[in-house]
Amino acid sequence: MDRLLVVQLEAQGCDAEAWLNGFPVARVDAGRPRSSVPVHEYTLAGENRLELVLFPRPAAEPAALAPAPLACMADGHQRAHLRVLLPRIGSAADETQARSLAQLDWNPAAGTQFVAPLRLVQDVTLPIGFPRWRWLNAPPVPGPASPALLAMALAFVTTLADDLSRGQTDSFMAACRLRSEELAQAYQRDAETERARLREALLQAHAAQGLAWPAPVAADFALRPLAGGRLFEALRADGTPALQSASGADGRTWALPLRLTAVEGTMYVLR
Repeated sequence: MDRLLVVQLEAQGCDAEAWLNGFPVARVDAGRPRSSVPVHEYTLAGENRLELVLFPRPAAEPAALAPAPLACMADGHQRAHLRVLLPRIGSAADETQARSLAQLDWNPAAGTQFVAPLRLVQDVTLPIGFPRWRWLNAPPVPGPASPALLAMALAFVTTLADDLSRGQTDSFMAACRLRSEELAQAYQRDAETERARLREALLQAHAAQGLAWPAPVAADFALRPLAGGRLFEALRADGTPALQSASGADGRTWALPLRLTAVEGTMYVLR
């Protein structure tokens, strides 16, 4: 593989998110105004849905509790630009050195009225060949997660956290097997090598720092629907991954994103 498919997002004077096929892939704000992210695992052969969201709501906010959209007026300094680029590996991911496959721009003149959050949508056909990812076959769940699904996901993440706190990685690696296989396929890597690398990193972190993985509690646990309700992202109330460690001896934490589906009472991590 000599090229990467990358989403690049830039913004000024506003927060912005880039979504691809129902997945949030990048977010920028005043503290981090630019982001470039490889997106092979979210890309489809043929038509893809690209979305630019201005002034996005918090990730874990329940839709039923979201405030009404806010009427706003542009000040002439707000702008956001989303690009899908195909740079060569080792080259800068920018338009001067990479082929641009799609773009979405928001650059309103001063005095332009809009409603926030504002979502711009474009369907684009990308000249890229990817297999049909398993998440496309996950059963879509309409609306927010049910109490039963929330309870099932909470128990699932709690088991993973408890096992990782004991230095046991088998349950996490088994739960993520399908994701690991598809990520390796997406980036033309060896799946077993990638799985072994992740397992070793988790084991070393436990051995060196005795990392604790606090189990999530119901009041601080949310499921965000993604990909048309086919997957749900396990989050804390602050929008960070539900499966994350306490601070280690070096002051850093581990966070392991989980995009889940439930099939016949079993949870699977597909992204």
